[in-house]
Amino acid sequence: MGFILTTLIFLVIGIIACFCARICCNKGPSANLFHLTLVITATVCCWMMWAIVYLAQMNPLIVPILSEGE
Repeated sequence: MGFILTTLIFLVIGIIACFCARICCNKGPSANLFHLTLVITATVCCWMMWAIVYLAQMNPLIVPILSEGE
């Protein structure tokens, strides 16, 4: 549930950022395409970083070793 919900949050933030870039930085068709490409790439990279960290915690490769006193 947490993975899907946060993915949807990233999607909504990405869509809002695309609209903001479209409204605030309207300097022609090629500049608009460049700005939208940057926003989409940044959103996907942030989501991938979050997803990798989130999924790595589900099944860690290194298992903690307990000492004799614990």
